[in-house]
Amino acid sequence: MIRIDSLTKIYDTGSIQVEALKKINLEIGKGEFVAIMGPSGSGKSTLMNVLGCLDRPSGGLYRLDGEKIEELNDVQLAAIRNKKIGFVFQSFNLLPRMSALKNVELPMMYAGISPKIRTERAEAALERVGLGDRMHHRSNELSGGQRQRVAIARSLVNDPAIILADEPTGNLDTKSGNEIMGIFQQLNEEGSTVILVTHEAEIAAYAKRIVAFRDGEIVEDRLVEERIVIVSES
Repeated sequence: MIRIDSLTKIYDTGSIQVEALKKINLEIGKGEFVAIMGPSGSGKSTLMNVLGCLDRPSGGLYRLDGEKIEELNDVQLAAIRNKKIGFVFQSFNLLPRMSALKNVELPMMYAGISPKIRTERAEAALERVGLGDRMHHRSNELSGGQRQRVAIARSLVNDPAIILADEPTGNLDTKSGNEIMGIFQQLNEEGSTVILVTHEAEIAAYAKRIVAFRDGEIVEDRLVEERIVIVSES
């Protein structure tokens, strides 16, 4: 699903160059649930931006579902983001005066999908995350945990190759955060590839694999031995 070879990312501030990623090598297979861990400034968020085609690497190779990402132009990258990547952010990124249903429909509007199919898919996605009874409420009428469920539903509607979640529990209380991680586990058990960025060991423990970063390099890549499991595994 994802293959990265000798990936580098250098930020040029004019006076100095900052090497945020240093020849990273990483493979993530279809159906994995991976937590990218590390302290602030370790490179994990930079990697997330590159994986999500929000930023270009300075060097190296990146293959996403067979696509040579470093060779694509801006228009092609936008198409990849819309079609193959589902994003979930810490701040939810919902339109506050729009209903949950309309927020979930947005990615399909950009993809040119007909209104009827948009509504059907959005309703199904909201049912999938347990918000079937709240889909017509505006996002500013929902709790933090409910808003993150809307964001997850939105990430699913174009049937992406991967779901990228950047600190998805950062703005939630413990109970809501646990519920959100349970949803990610359920989606993974149903076949979704989930990549989670977090600085919290407790959140990373919900994943099946941890890739730890420090100073732009991978310092650990291991399976999670004492995993927190909310959903029943087949």
